Amino acid sequence: MVSRVIPVQSFDLVLFGATGDLARRKILPSLFHRFQLGQFCDSSRIIGASRSDMDADSFRELVADAVREFGQKDEVNDKDITAFVAQLDYVAIDAKGDQGWEELGKHMRPDMVRAFYLSVAPSLFGDIATRLRSTGIATDDSRIVVEKPFGNDLASAQALNKALRANFEESQIYRIDHYLGKETVQNLMALRFANSLFEPLWNSSHIDHVQITVAESIGVEGRGEYYDRSGAMRDMVQNHLMQLLCLTAMEPPGKFTPDAVRNEKVKVIEALEPVENTDIARGQYRAQNDTGSYRDHAGDPNSQTESFIAMKVQVANWRWAGTPFYLRTGKRLRERVSEIAVFFRDPPHNIFQGSDPAKGNVLVIRLQPDEGITLHTTIKDPGPGGMRLTEAALDMTFADSLAEAERPQDAYERLIMDVIRGNQTLFMRGDEVEAAWAWADPIISGWDDPRHAPQPYDTGGSGPEDSLLLLHRDGRRWRRIGN
Repeated sequence: MVSRVIPVQSFDLVLFGATGDLARRKILPSLFHRFQLGQFCDSSRIIGASRSDMDADSFRELVADAVREFGQKDEVNDKDITAFVAQLDYVAIDAKGDQGWEELGKHMRPDMVRAFYLSVAPSLFGDIATRLRSTGIATDDSRIVVEKPFGNDLASAQALNKALRANFEESQIYRIDHYLGKETVQNLMALRFANSLFEPLWNSSHIDHVQITVAESIGVEGRGEYYDRSGAMRDMVQNHLMQLLCLTAMEPPGKFTPDAVRNEKVKVIEALEPVENTDIARGQYRAQNDTGSYRDHAGDPNSQTESFIAMKVQVANWRWAGTPFYLRTGKRLRERVSEIAVFFRDPPHNIFQGSDPAKGNVLVIRLQPDEGITLHTTIKDPGPGGMRLTEAALDMTFADSLAEAERPQDAYERLIMDVIRGNQTLFMRGDEVEAAWAWADPIISGWDDPRHAPQPYDTGGSGPEDSLLLLHRDGRRWRRIGN
């Protein structure tokens, strides 16, 4: 299979926060790879903008070093780097003051797609958006890209949306969640809506429950102070896991258009039942061997912020009534794994007397690592001696099945090119963000009671004991994290 690279229009992309960690690790290497593949032409320009006082040559050197460090090692070469950085420029700019804005305006060219990527703190979104509009740098068809977090609660999310909408139309605002750019996440939609096999079974009559897991093996070292202000609920559940839940549970849109898809996602969020504390397990990883605890890394010996959370969620509509969704995410777990596991109901009757009953099928959509899709089925155990049943997996690992998947593009590559194309399908809409916070806020506020403090758990495991009990009391078990 040959992957097609479809060129985009010539553009001027202004990257605010261009010297920051996210820009160096993800955004600039992603742009470099798209440039290597010929997806944007020599007339396109990338203008770095930040507070750092440097000239364009120093910025080009910084970008070249970032590509060498964080790009794909077998693809990076000096010839391509030289060609790429030739399309870069730089402006030292003050987001809250006057410095640099006139110079930035001089870099903007007519008849080019204008995109402004705000890889900066959310507190600067409103200031930058206002300056872009008041100086005339932003036009009526410009695009503005903002990174999460999209607020810390409903009130702050509404304030951010108000600041952005005061200067840009909703159709110009791209709220980026890199999870939506992952190949497997998009394949979930293809799996459901481009095949007649699964959609007739995609309901509570045939699906027993769904497990969504995002596990990380690392802790919060180096970002503990930031993480302690958010926790797993704000950092992961309200956005990343919410998006995976929406794509799994949404109704088929009438058309594959940005608003049609996002309309269906909003309906899922609005159908979520409130979650009681009895359906939630929270935890903090404890110190083990030479590794510090969560509280050590957060710098707060009395922290009540969770590094792990698991919860049982109900979608109150006709399709999903009675089928729970179990969500879990945490730090310092056994392995780095992200997956959606759809558990189909067991067969209603065992016709194979004397053998263990056939178990329900499980469809596993793996986001990381080893992106792919696996369907667990029940078959006859090969050999004589009667009908003995065993499990076999029908596996499609993208790296084995699809040639382009040997080097899957980073989620940022796809999403940035979608910004240039003007395609908002994989970006969150303002009402979607606010609906998610409206659901999450009451859950978080219920943790003020000391009785709901997070429980300690060992590193390298599956989280606190309460998370296991969450499923055991329903007669179910979590899938094992990793091998």
